[in-house]
Amino acid sequence: MFRQEPRSFLLMQHHNRWDLPKGHVDPGETDIECALRELEEETAIRAADIDLDDRFCFENRYPVRDRRFPEEECEKTLRIFLAWLNRDVEITPTEHIGYKWFSWHPPHQIQTVTIDPLLTAVEAYFRDALA
Repeated sequence: MFRQEPRSFLLMQHHNRWDLPKGHVDPGETDIECALRELEEETAIRAADIDLDDRFCFENRYPVRDRRFPEEECEKTLRIFLAWLNRDVEITPTEHIGYKWFSWHPPHQIQTVTIDPLLTAVEAYFRDALA
């Protein structure tokens, strides 16, 4: 989630890290439907509050441990879409202790597994879009 003025991006605060609004795809749900549902559930930002950029989709795969079977490792696939806030909204965190709008001044060093690679891809996307 980005906003134009000043250009910044939204991250959600856990007790010990920053993260993105995200979650698991429900049966019969598309990745976009899941992203919009999770965004609204976790922030109160509705689909009508954003403009989705359908040219950008970031995918990252990384190993995680299953909470039910901590001795087993599986691969998680993360798909993140780019959206612009099209109006001022009140953000209401429901699954996090807070949130922050981070100023867009790459390169960013926030979290190495998911956030930093995503922001690197967004930076390249912005650079290519302006070329």
